[in-house]
Amino acid sequence: MFKKHLWAIIYTVVLIAFTVYISLDTFVIKRVYNENADQINLSMFEESTEQSVTQTETTVENQIENTTTETKSDENSYSDDNISINLTEYNEYNTHIYVADVKLSSAQYLKTALANNSYGKNITQKTSEMASDNNAILAINGDYYGTQNSGYVIRNGVLYRSEGSDNDILCVMTDGSLKITNSSEKTAEQLVSEGVWQAFSFGPALIKNGEVSVSEGEEVGKAMASNPRTAIGIIDDLHYIFVVSDGRTSDSQGLSLSQLAEFMKNLGATTAYNLDGGGSSTMYFNGKVINNPTTMGRSIKERSVSDIVYIG
Repeated sequence: MFKKHLWAIIYTVVLIAFTVYISLDTFVIKRVYNENADQINLSMFEESTEQSVTQTETTVENQIENTTTETKSDENSYSDDNISINLTEYNEYNTHIYVADVKLSSAQYLKTALANNSYGKNITQKTSEMASDNNAILAINGDYYGTQNSGYVIRNGVLYRSEGSDNDILCVMTDGSLKITNSSEKTAEQLVSEGVWQAFSFGPALIKNGEVSVSEGEEVGKAMASNPRTAIGIIDDLHYIFVVSDGRTSDSQGLSLSQLAEFMKNLGATTAYNLDGGGSSTMYFNGKVINNPTTMGRSIKERSVSDIVYIG
């Protein structure tokens, strides 16, 4: 009798073990593919600037060295000779929404950082920790690339992942403009050669050419309609809005993608893009977390993520 069921038992044990491994590999096991990402980013950006981004008038170092800045800062604003940030809180759609209005002298002040300064899988840190480590003035969570096996990853001019996905891709160009594309139109290598400074693969695009590009009911995967959200948009040359909403609590319902898009259009955004949301949605400004991050609404705390977008 035992022998009759032995293979069934072995098969079941192997299947359970394989399922556990896949779950651990997807969500838990950390794999570092590239350490010291910040240093690599800087050196490779300098090289690419000389070779393929000659339209950029000066490098980051020259801009910083040749600038004497006078800094003004309070709990809702920051300004120096190169960066201006004004923070406003809205309450719309029964939701608390935080908007950072950002004006820059150069796109080089719009940066990204990777958790623990490393590119890899399931390498995570809190948004506030990454922001503090990189002396960020303002930061929001990025696209959480580390939970995906595909989707272009270009950060600070460096190509980390060239495998495409079905998601819309947001490209931040070296001149500061925002462009929406997809992997069927451009390879990652083409994007780098064309001067893409940052590329994110989450989406979808919220606004294209000044018009809302998501429909009511459209969602990311099987996400709920009303969620905490994170998005970035552009109003004019080097004039951006960083948007984070709270959600999943009795005090703040959260936004649908169409509500987020309409909200950003009303602020004047001509291009806008949805980043990772839910429990990841976090805004950091002047040394503290501004919003109330939550995964399920039972507690207010930051989720550790793969990457941030920041000003600094």
